[in-house]
Amino acid sequence: MEDVHQIILKYFNVENIKSVQNFNSHVIATLENAPEDKQKAEALKAELLSLEGVKKASVVFVRQKQQESAGIEKWHLPNIKHIIGVASGKGGVGKSTTAVNLALALADLGQKVAVFDADIYGPSLPTMLSFENTPPVSYDGKMFEPFENFGVKAMSIGSLIDRDTPLIWRGSKAGGAIEQMFKETNWGDIDVMVFDMPPGTGDIQITLAQRIDFDGIVIVSTPQDIALIDAVKGVKMFEKIGIKILGVVENMSYYVCPHCGEKSYIFGQNGAKDTAARLGVRFLGEVPLDTNVREQADEGTPIVAADPDGALSRAYHQIAAKIADALKN
Repeated sequence: MEDVHQIILKYFNVENIKSVQNFNSHVIATLENAPEDKQKAEALKAELLSLEGVKKASVVFVRQKQQESAGIEKWHLPNIKHIIGVASGKGGVGKSTTAVNLALALADLGQKVAVFDADIYGPSLPTMLSFENTPPVSYDGKMFEPFENFGVKAMSIGSLIDRDTPLIWRGSKAGGAIEQMFKETNWGDIDVMVFDMPPGTGDIQITLAQRIDFDGIVIVSTPQDIALIDAVKGVKMFEKIGIKILGVVENMSYYVCPHCGEKSYIFGQNGAKDTAARLGVRFLGEVPLDTNVREQADEGTPIVAADPDGALSRAYHQIAAKIADALKN
C-alpha cells in the first residue's frame, strides 16, 4: 500500500487521505475535506490502475461534518426500552424489507416490537404491513394510535399521504414530520423499536442520529462493490456520531435455482462479510435473493409471517437472535 499512498500524494495532500482500502484488487482511496477535482481524481484512478494486481480503482470524496450533539434535545420516549436503526448507504438494497422482517422475527422471540417508518421519501411500511390507504386513528385529537399487524405496532408518514404523492421537503421539514409522528404516537410499552432509516448519509440521517437515542445500527448492503462503498460510508458516519454498529446484513447474497438448487452469486460473493471483518464490526448474516420475499412484501404479508418455518424466515430469525443478544450487552 506504500506505492498507493505515494501515488495519491502526487495529487492530494497527506492530511486529506482518510483511508486507502483494497477489496479483492479494488483500491478505494477516501479523501476527506479535499477539493473535488475531477481531473485529478481521474488521473489518480488511471495511475492506480497501472499498478500490478489492481483491477479497479475508486476515489471517494467525503466531508467531515462538525457534530455538536451536546445540548441537542433528544426525542426520548420512556416506554421504549431499545431503539435500533436499520440503515443503508444507498437505496435499492432491500433495507425496508429487511427492517420489517427483522421486526416480525424479534416479535417471534417474545419481544414487544414496534417498527417506525422514517424513510420519509419512500415510505413502504403501509404496503408491507397491510395498512395502505388507511389513515391513522386518534381518539383524543392529540395522539395517533399505531397500526398493529402480525404482532408488531407500526407507524408511517405513508399512512397520511397518497402512495403516488412525492414529498418535496427539505431536511428540516422532513425532520419535523418524523419527530411529530414518532413522539405523538401512543406506542405503549415497547421492548424493541425498529427504526427504518432513510437511505444515505445526508442531513436527515445525521439529524435522526443525533435526536434518537439509538442502542445500535444495523447496516444493510448487497454484496457488490458499488453498494459496499456506500455501506462503509454509513458505518463511518454512525461511528463518528458515536452510535454503536450492531452489525452488517448482506441482502440478496445469492440466488438458488428452483429447478436444480444451484446457488448463483449474482452480485458477488461474501462482499458484505469481508467488509464487516475489515471494519471490525459483526457480520449478522445473509439473506438470499428470492422472489417470495418480494411477492409477500408487495402483497402485505412479509415472508416471516407468510412462511414462518421456511428457510428465508430462518435467516431473518437467526439475524434477529444476534441483534437481541447484542442488545443485552
